[in-house]
Amino acid sequence: MHFSDGTIPVEYKRYISWKVGLVVLLAGLLVTSLVVAVSLGAAGIPLDEVAKSLLGGAVSRRHDVIIWNIRLPQALTAIVGGAGLAVAGTAMQSILRNPLGSPFTLGISHAAAFGAAFSVMILGGGIMTSANADTINITSPFITTVVAFSFSLAAAGVIIGVSRLRGATPEVMVLTGVALGALFTAGTMFLQYFADDVQLAAIVFWSFGDTARASWSELGVITAVTVGASVFFLGNSWNYNAIDAGDETARGLGVRVERVRMVGMLLATLVTAVIIAFLGIIGFVGLVVPHMARRVIGSDHRFLLPASILGGGLLLIVSDTAARLVLAPHVLPVSVLTAFMGAPIFIYLIIRGQRR
Repeated sequence: MHFSDGTIPVEYKRYISWKVGLVVLLAGLLVTSLVVAVSLGAAGIPLDEVAKSLLGGAVSRRHDVIIWNIRLPQALTAIVGGAGLAVAGTAMQSILRNPLGSPFTLGISHAAAFGAAFSVMILGGGIMTSANADTINITSPFITTVVAFSFSLAAAGVIIGVSRLRGATPEVMVLTGVALGALFTAGTMFLQYFADDVQLAAIVFWSFGDTARASWSELGVITAVTVGASVFFLGNSWNYNAIDAGDETARGLGVRVERVRMVGMLLATLVTAVIIAFLGIIGFVGLVVPHMARRVIGSDHRFLLPASILGGGLLLIVSDTAARLVLAPHVLPVSVLTAFMGAPIFIYLIIRGQRR
C-alpha cells in the first residue's frame, strides 16, 4: 500500500509490524519449548545444561547421550511434524476455500492407516518402531512406511483425478475426500476383523501417532519435504490471498487457479503422507492450528502461513511433552492428546465464530 508520492501509510506500517511481532513471538516460544521439552523427562536435565549442550558446550556424558540420542530427535520431529501438518492444512483450507479442509478430513490419513493395515496383514511388513513401546515386535517397518505413503498418494490422486473430470471445484474435492475417508475406514475395519491378536495389536499400534519413531535419518526426510513444500506455499501466498477473494477475482488478477489448486493439493498431500508414514496418524493439528492462527493474525497468507508453521510445531511439541509426563512412567500417544485438546478448541472456535 502506497500513497501517490510513494510513501507507505503509518497505519499500514504498524499493521505489518504487529503481525511480524506475533510471528517473532511464536518463534521465540517455539525455541523455548524445544529447550524445556529436552530438559523434562524421567531423568531431569537442568535447562542451562540443555542450552549448553545444544550450543556445543561440554556437559556430562550421560546427559549428552540423553539429549542427542533420545530427546532432541523426538522434540525436533514433533516440531517439524506439527509444522508440516499445519502448513498442509492451511494450504488445503485456502485452495479449497473450505474451513474443514485438512489431511484428516480429506481421507488422506485414513488411506495411510489402511496402507499400514494392508502391509501388516497381507505383506507381513510389521509395524513402525518406537522408543516408547519396546514390547512390540518389529519385522520390517520400511515396508509399512512405503505402503502407507503409497496409499496416501493414491487417495490424493483419486481426489485430483475426479476433480479434473468434474472441474477442480472445492466442493468436488471435499466430497471426494469424505467418500474416500469412509471407504478406507471400512477397508481397515475389514482387515482388523480377520486379523489375529498380534496383527491387530500391530495395526492399532501403528495408528497411534508417535514422534519417538523417527531417527535422525527419518527426521531429515520429513524436514526436507516439509521445508520444500513450505517454501512453495510461502511463495504463493499472494495467489492464496487472491483465491480467498473468489476464483473469478483471482483469474482477473492473473492467477492460474486450477494449476495453483492442483499443485498445492499435491504438495500438501506429499507432506502429509511422509509425516503419517513415519509417525502414524496425528489428527486435528492440520485442522485446528490454521483456525487458531487465523483468529490471531488474520487471513493474510503472508503472515498466516508462517504463523501456522510455527504454531503447528509449538502445539505438537507441547502436546508431545505433556504426553510423556502426564501419566509417567507410562507414555500417552501424542495423537490421543492432540484429539483431546483439538476437539474442544475447534468447537470453541466454531461457537465464537457463530456469535460474531
